[in-house]
Amino acid sequence: MFTIRKEFAFSASHVLANLPEDHPCSRVHGHNYIVTVELKDKKLNDAGFVCDYRALEPIKKYIDETLDHRHLNEVLPGQPSAELIAKTIYWKFKPMFKQLCAVEVSETPKTKARYDG
Repeated sequence: MFTIRKEFAFSASHVLANLPEDHPCSRVHGHNYIVTVELKDKKLNDAGFVCDYRALEPIKKYIDETLDHRHLNEVLPGQPSAELIAKTIYWKFKPMFKQLCAVEVSETPKTKARYDG
């Protein structure tokens, strides 16, 4: 099995509901997010790739135009947690990239959420 990963970055704010009032995430705050998409395939295409990294440009465009420097509560349905961001990106691009197997979203260098479909 061959696997490729590509990272994209964006900055955004959000506030999370249903948390104790004194929880820091219950207030508006922001992150410098890193989104990592992972694609797998048993075989390589004629160019020797799972997928040409340049073909992933639609993901970058979506992140740049929809998520970057936005308040995520206003642009995503539901609770804009890292988990939901990963799931949203996965299902938006799974029809376009059949080899997409996971999306990981990091809010900090030590915290990551992953959606495997």
